[in-house]
Amino acid sequence: MIPVGYMAKYVSGRSEWLKAERVIDIYSVSNCISHDFADYIRYWEHNGYWFFDSPEIIQQVSKEHSLDLKGTQLFYYEVYELEFDEQDSRWASFEPTDFVTEVVIPGNKHLEGYDVVTYFVGNNPECSPLSCNSLAAEIETNGHCLLSSLEEARQLLKEGRFNNSEPGPFRILAVYSVPWP
Repeated sequence: MIPVGYMAKYVSGRSEWLKAERVIDIYSVSNCISHDFADYIRYWEHNGYWFFDSPEIIQQVSKEHSLDLKGTQLFYYEVYELEFDEQDSRWASFEPTDFVTEVVIPGNKHLEGYDVVTYFVGNNPECSPLSCNSLAAEIETNGHCLLSSLEEARQLLKEGRFNNSEPGPFRILAVYSVPWP
């Protein structure tokens, strides 16, 4: 797994339209349901994986642009080193974009699960079909709408369970909760 960085998010509870009673809230990587703390891209402080290298950078951006982090939860992400192309049904390598990437590994992190995320444009995370497309109604997830293991995510992609949900390729990200410094 490759360290890709941090994001502060406003975690949403499960909506009624997601027919997966076991899901309590949405820890998805995408910005579709549980929103990022801001439209952060316009500040150009993100790294080559389009996350932040440290929580302190998020706090700095928030301070400089008068953004309120109250009510956000901090997450740290790692990505599986290959992405899955559903069209060719194969795994391929990918690279970060040309931004400096120097992720500070957290000393205290708690693995919450694994998310399958689309990267159609190839730079930033787009959709998390487990939540965005309600695949959690037919694929077993935990209470945060995440998968329990990397191998499970790989197998589900190989079986085509994410096909036709959103345009891929798909990347698997480990989602960790971390405390604010």
